[in-house]
Amino acid sequence: MSELLEMRENLRNFYSRYEVYLIPLFKFILAVTALVFINGSLGYNSRLNSPIIVLVIALMCSFLPVNFIVVISAIVVVLHLYSLALECAIVAGVLFLLLFLMYFRFSPKDTLVVLLLPLAFVLKLPYVIVLGVGLLGTPVSIVSVSCGVIAYYLIYYIQTNAAVITSLDGGDNAVAKLHYVVEGMLNNKEMFVTMAAFAVTVILVYLIRRLSVDHAWTISMIVGIVTCVVLLLLGDLMFEVNISIAAMLIGAVVSLLLAKVMEFFAFNVDYTRTEYVQFEDDEYYYYVKAIPKNSVKKAKKTVKKITSVL
Repeated sequence: MSELLEMRENLRNFYSRYEVYLIPLFKFILAVTALVFINGSLGYNSRLNSPIIVLVIALMCSFLPVNFIVVISAIVVVLHLYSLALECAIVAGVLFLLLFLMYFRFSPKDTLVVLLLPLAFVLKLPYVIVLGVGLLGTPVSIVSVSCGVIAYYLIYYIQTNAAVITSLDGGDNAVAKLHYVVEGMLNNKEMFVTMAAFAVTVILVYLIRRLSVDHAWTISMIVGIVTCVVLLLLGDLMFEVNISIAAMLIGAVVSLLLAKVMEFFAFNVDYTRTEYVQFEDDEYYYYVKAIPKNSVKKAKKTVKKITSVL
């Protein structure tokens, strides 16, 4: 355990020392990943698929606020959809505008959630983002989670129905295209079931991890992931959304393990040394539960000088 704690402290020290270089690097990697995901899922605009364009946009994002990556990603999606069908671009543009108004109004600091959640869906690990939001965020972060879910299902819906959309050519079918895309999103039961399950999970994890009980974070993670799986299964039974049960269970287990790693870096305490303190002032009595953090002291290097006596 001491070796792991020492590794954690070394990573923290390394990050604090080279933060000015690491933050732009992380932004660059995040932007490249988001653009590659969008181009791989849509890719209807050949110019945007160019690796040079991707690198230039990512390099620009690395020196700008993280929220700028969300805006650029949305613009790239709209441009791809414009190359597919103008009606798809209109629906996506209006939807993104509404999402941005909600996002910037309620949870503008949760940019990583909006960007990482669609990527986590591709890896079949969206639950780790949901657990992370419940552990490190607030209930207001549900807005960011919902935005990420809607963004993923919009891209997925267009990707899987592109052939049908393009078949509706001609000016007389413009309204039909709009109706097809809008109706498809509004009738996407899987999207709404996922949003509801994730929202309940975030609130439940947040409430439990704030309780004054030992191992509150671990309990909240286990209860949260079980609740999320149960809600998704109920939604599958009630609305026949055809969720892959095997992939969901494997993703839930892996997400729980990754959440434990997150806990190690964000909230690692020693419950065996818990202390209860009571004190008072002129107006109140105070009852405090103090739990020390797990930490290690840096090993001091000693230099032993050996001299030879002739």
